Amino acid sequence: MRVFVAGGSGVLGRRLVPQLVARGHRVTATTTSTAKLGFVEQLGADGVVMDGLDPMSVGEAVAAARPDVIVHQMTGISMAHAGKPDLKHFDRWSLPTIRLRTEGTDHLLAAAEATGVPHFVAQGYANWNAIREGGWVKTEEDPLDLHQKTPAHPAMAALRHVEDAVTSAGGAVMR
Repeated sequence: MRVFVAGGSGVLGRRLVPQLVARGHRVTATTTSTAKLGFVEQLGADGVVMDGLDPMSVGEAVAAARPDVIVHQMTGISMAHAGKPDLKHFDRWSLPTIRLRTEGTDHLLAAAEATGVPHFVAQGYANWNAIREGGWVKTEEDPLDLHQKTPAHPAMAALRHVEDAVTSAGGAVMR
């Protein structure tokens, strides 16, 4: 398959890309920096610079790659995008990731639809955001705790957006 990994040079992308390549897939992996193109190519992928918050950039990158599947791994948790982790001000620190999980997801889904990409997989999250009802083991049917009225709420709402938007489009979200 031709696989488009949005966020291919990120924390998870840099582990996923070599596994996809080892399985014989042709991978296009995105990065936000021309300086990382060599790194992406060392992983075995075709590298492309893309701004996940720019719909034109996303549309052009997806159209050029002609993928069979888009894998959404974009976050903004690197030092370059968000700075030093600041869990006391999680809502401010996580803003780049919040935007990528909302606007970036929408841009990738629009590009997938515009170019006829049949498969879409997105990164979700399941750690401390499970609803605190019922047993401690949760399933995909259990709702997320959106942490209303806390600094974590915008990030939790962004995760909900990913799940709703991607599954509504027929894709899958991996918690």
